Amino acid sequence: MPEFVDQALVLAREGFAEVNAVQGLFVAVVATLMLTNWSRIGVIAGGAVVAHIALDVMAPVIAEVGGFQLPQVLEVEFWRYLVALFVGYLIVIGILFAIKRLVVKGS
Repeated sequence: MPEFVDQALVLAREGFAEVNAVQGLFVAVVATLMLTNWSRIGVIAGGAVVAHIALDVMAPVIAEVGGFQLPQVLEVEFWRYLVALFVGYLIVIGILFAIKRLVVKGS
């Protein structure tokens, strides 16, 4: 059981570190603004992951520094990255939504 907990904590640290960048925080803020209820946090975090991956894929194309390249969906590391992103977005969106709820109730 401790090994499972260690792996979950590693995923949480990796996901939080990945989301705690400009692109991830922008996506998390937009996702938090869309979140209206705690019960929808999983769906919103999933949408944030999709948006994050879409931005990763489209950024070189928009900046005209590279071509369109699909993610390596058959690689295990890609799916591990998605899970880490999902956990990271759950943490960051949860924190931002809690702050949002405090501010809205406080005013």
